[in-house]
Amino acid sequence: MNVAKTIETLDVALINDPQATREADRAQANRDELTERIAQAIHQDGTIEPLKGLHFYRISSPSECLHSISIPAFCVIAQGSKEVLLGSDRYQYDPMHYLLATVELPIASQILEATPEKPHLSLRLDLDPTLVSSVMVEAGYPSDQRGANVKAINVSPLDANLLDAVVRLVRLLNSPTEAPILAPLIKREIIYRLLMGTQGNRLRQIAVLGGYTHHIARAVDRLRKDFNQPLSIESIARELGMSVSGFHHHFKSVTAMSPLQFQKQLRLQEARRLMLGENLDASSAAYRVGYDDASHFNREYKRLFGTPPMRDVERLREAAQLLSAT
Repeated sequence: MNVAKTIETLDVALINDPQATREADRAQANRDELTERIAQAIHQDGTIEPLKGLHFYRISSPSECLHSISIPAFCVIAQGSKEVLLGSDRYQYDPMHYLLATVELPIASQILEATPEKPHLSLRLDLDPTLVSSVMVEAGYPSDQRGANVKAINVSPLDANLLDAVVRLVRLLNSPTEAPILAPLIKREIIYRLLMGTQGNRLRQIAVLGGYTHHIARAVDRLRKDFNQPLSIESIARELGMSVSGFHHHFKSVTAMSPLQFQKQLRLQEARRLMLGENLDASSAAYRVGYDDASHFNREYKRLFGTPPMRDVERLREAAQLLSAT
């Protein structure tokens, strides 16, 4: 995203459109308010969940690439910028854009802009499939489209009305008596505006309607549960009623990875967690996640995380100790 070019284009448009000027002023005021409210809610680096399903993040320095599993969520940055990697695809976003994720996938992410004086501040709103389906039905959003695949993550411009709804949701932190009543209504509004926006088709994935996306969602769930078992593409494709080549094509269209790459990332991330959290050695962790050959595991681990398993874990522990000391 070329933010400078985007702002320059907006400036030219605003000169000739007073209504656009007012909209831009309102959006900037909302961005400023969102930054201030998140900063007031979370004073130290980390994350909190001030309302159910609403998460705030504060980070005071650029980060290395962190590996995790995405969940269906709507993500907004109030201050700073971030990059998310899904397979070979890169998505960068900032206060002018939002990210929408619709399927649980192994991703890598990196904070690009953050300082102690101007920390990265952002929020994540978890998206419940039942709620998305309910809003779709109420809005009369078409659910009979067939044959299309939509990638599970993308970034789009954050328009003024969607931003306004986000700010009103965050304001409820100061109104605990109103929050239980109004928060569900504002969440529905946010989902409605997402459905009506440029990522409406992507949001439909969460409701698992139409196209091949529901097949791929089933395959993703199967791979996540059985990641440490031998992978049989033929049996999964047969269960889904798809050809092997068709399954490969549609899986990669949605996840940006082949099924084998997907399984590999799940295995390596779980091995890292086992070594870090349960003090397993590399060989034991490799065996637990489905590797029979420790040297093969070491090569693939280094390829994904940049360093051999035990050296990587030692580095992560040292970084955690430094963080706790500060």
